[in-house]
Amino acid sequence: MTEAMVRKKPGMASVKDMPLLQDGPPPGGFAPVRYARRIPNSGPSATAIFLTAFGAFAWGMYQVGKGNAIRRAIKEEKLAARSAIVPILQAEEDERFVKEWNKYLDEEARIMKDVPGWKVGESVYSSGKWMPPATGELRPDVW
Repeated sequence: MTEAMVRKKPGMASVKDMPLLQDGPPPGGFAPVRYARRIPNSGPSATAIFLTAFGAFAWGMYQVGKGNAIRRAIKEEKLAARSAIVPILQAEEDERFVKEWNKYLDEEARIMKDVPGWKVGESVYSSGKWMPPATGELRPDVW
């Protein structure tokens, strides 16, 4: 479709000869534009939100306190159970140590039998202090 047909003017015409066609508002005008802020007053108040958040926080802290009490009770029970079996475990370790120590002394006597003046089991250190014996295997090469 050509401009000449749109303007209902036959043939070629100069742009200057064409009648002006300008857009305008519809009859009766445009509808009014709402530009004012209209914020609804719906929803909870600030006080309600604060009280709800405080209640949730208080309930959560109560639950944490209950959990801490349960955890503390379990810890105390475990400590009591461990302290009750310590003497038994110590007796077993002492028995194991005496067996290992006797093996060690037998092996030391076998190895040092030809050394004059050697006393089996006597410490070679002369600090004068008693030192607790080491735990674990005394000598891994002695069976």
